[in-house]
Amino acid sequence: MKNKIVYKEESYQIMGTCFEVYKEMGCGFLESVYQECLEVEFNNKGLPVKSQKLVSLKYKGQKLKYTFVPNFLCYEKIIVEIKAVSNLIDDRRSQVLNYLNASGINLGLLVNFGHHPKLEYERFV
Repeated sequence: MKNKIVYKEESYQIMGTCFEVYKEMGCGFLESVYQECLEVEFNNKGLPVKSQKLVSLKYKGQKLKYTFVPNFLCYEKIIVEIKAVSNLIDDRRSQVLNYLNASGINLGLLVNFGHHPKLEYERFV
C-alpha cells in the first residue's frame, strides 16, 4: 500500500507561498513581519486562509471553553504555525502537536523563517 500525503495540493500551495516570502524577505525579521507578509501573499493568491483565528479545543470529544490561536488556519483543515528562530526545538514541535490533538485537525505545518540559509519546515499529521 502506497503512503498518501495528507492534503498534498493544499500544503504544496501553502509551502510555495512560504518559500516565496522567504525568498523575498530572507531571515532576520520578527515573526509578526512574516505573519503579515504571508497574509498578503495568501490573499494575493486567493487561498482560503484565516489569520489568527480562534480554534476550539476538545477533551475526550467535548468542546472546551478555552481556545488557541494559530498563526493561520488554511482551507479550514490545516494549521500553519510560523516561527522566526535560529532552529526549531521540541517545544515548538509540541505546540503544533498539541494544537492538532486538541482540535481534531489532521495536518499542521511548522514553518521557521529565522533559519539560515534556507526556510525550515516540518509537517505533522
